[in-house]
Amino acid sequence: MAGQVTPTKSALINTKKSLNLAKVGYELMDRKRNILIREAMSLIDVANEIQQLIDITYSEAYKALQRANITLGINDEAALSVPIDNGVNIKYHSVMGIEIPSVEYVEKPEKNYYGIINTRASLDEAYAKFDKVKKLTVKLAEIENSVYRLASAIKKTQKRANSLKNITIPKLEHDVKFINESLEEKEREEFSRLKVIKESR
Repeated sequence: MAGQVTPTKSALINTKKSLNLAKVGYELMDRKRNILIREAMSLIDVANEIQQLIDITYSEAYKALQRANITLGINDEAALSVPIDNGVNIKYHSVMGIEIPSVEYVEKPEKNYYGIINTRASLDEAYAKFDKVKKLTVKLAEIENSVYRLASAIKKTQKRANSLKNITIPKLEHDVKFINESLEEKEREEFSRLKVIKESR
């Protein structure tokens, strides 16, 4: 605290420098937080749109599957003929120093895996709808993960900004005031001492 600060001119210069740096640091943190909040809010809007589209497409896909089951019966062979899809690649890019995932879905050429002899158009429709849901889910996963990372970064940035604003800057301002007052008091004492010496001669 103030009692730990040595009231010298060099201490005053250093403390003023630290105070200026702290103020600049706070402004940068505040700007960074605002940019991250804007980025997160825009992604949340996109995520909401995709989620609504997924809900609609899922509903359509299950209705199409229901129609296929009614006309064809439960066709396990058709389901098993569709291979597991692992065409998802994840890369990262930086937004204000935060690693954000970029999920790339590598589409395979369209192919009828289950044949057309023992199936109907309703099964093709169900397959197409579920395929669309899969692609939308990949995009939603990317956005939700990005929002989570941004929210975590916003929380850390806010904590640092608050620490600078409420602890570091007030302490440094207090120290500057304390050093100034101490130096002024020393100057008055020195002036009085010199005056007494001069008068005694």
